[in-house]
Amino acid sequence: MSVRVRRVYDPAEPDDGVRVLVDRLWPRGLAKDAARVDEWPKALTPSTELRRWYHAGEGTYEEFAERYEAELADEEAAEALDGVRDLAGKGDVTLLTASKTPEQSHATVLVRLLED
Repeated sequence: MSVRVRRVYDPAEPDDGVRVLVDRLWPRGLAKDAARVDEWPKALTPSTELRRWYHAGEGTYEEFAERYEAELADEEAAEALDGVRDLAGKGDVTLLTASKTPEQSHATVLVRLLED
């Protein structure tokens, strides 16, 4: 099993496996056919409120990650996480995000949870 994070704007690679968009909003300026997204589980994404709070610079990444994990305990989000976990159990999965700093985004929280 391999789970990795890439920017959705980067070209698809043969070893991406299943490409899962983990952003709530569709990436600006990117055509859907160019993104080559296989799955888009919106229930897995941070809430609009949490996303806005974090991007406003009101808290640290650690606080954001903690709040996001709490949101993932919601039944619908937990089911979506289990779905991606099942995909990862069958092969490679690439989590796609438009974040300019994927290492400081919700995608890295997801990777950690999927690898546990």
